[in-house]
Amino acid sequence: MKLNLKNPIVFFDLETTGTNINSDRIVEICYLKVYPNGNEESKTMRINPEMPIPAEASAVHGIYDADIADCPTFKEVARNIANDIEGCDLAGFNSNRFDIPVLAEEFLRAGVDIDMSRRKFVDVQVIFHKMEQRTLSAAYKFYCGKNLEDAHTAEADTRATYEVLKSQLDRYPEELQNDMAFLAEYSSFNKNVDFAGRIVYDDKGVEVFNFGKYKGMSVSEVLQKDPGYYSWILNGDFTLNTKNVLTKIRLRESGMMK
Repeated sequence: MKLNLKNPIVFFDLETTGTNINSDRIVEICYLKVYPNGNEESKTMRINPEMPIPAEASAVHGIYDADIADCPTFKEVARNIANDIEGCDLAGFNSNRFDIPVLAEEFLRAGVDIDMSRRKFVDVQVIFHKMEQRTLSAAYKFYCGKNLEDAHTAEADTRATYEVLKSQLDRYPEELQNDMAFLAEYSSFNKNVDFAGRIVYDDKGVEVFNFGKYKGMSVSEVLQKDPGYYSWILNGDFTLNTKNVLTKIRLRESGMMK
């Protein structure tokens, strides 16, 4: 089924130095940009993460320090990537929990101001897990009837994710709508305020903490009750995006942000 698009959508996949969204870095990115008229553009680039790639990560994606030694850093290509995805919705496989937060962190480190709050995020893995409970390779086999060659390379995974979503729309015409707003909502477990899901909206649209001793409590209430909690988070092992979101809430509640 051809995707029903109002905006271009970018399917993307990251290979990284590890799985910590706070500190690990991108070593390869591939994105496939699909336009409402069906035209496609694809780009793959390797990135120097400015840190050693752990052996266990290289064993998964096959990228080693020597492979990226002469590649650009993310900061050097961040503006070009931001321009490519400007005005686009984003889609991936496990992207809401990993790829989106990692990409947002890299943009923040690079000092590139990109507003991702108005984008729709479609996570094909969430749709798959709600329907069938499998992995990407199994999803590709199940939905597309093909074996996923070169799994854990960004280009192969990106293309497979795009094909899986189209096949999901064909398979579940009564459950799924060919609409990016619907798919973004359907493929989200929580209504995240920050990309890491540390702060979420509750049923009333109030920002609440989604972890720790104040889980489920209003962020504004906690900031009034325990002002030191803000400093603890800013100095802790949290993503830059989470810290920025919390700071905006704090400024808003104090009346300093209009």
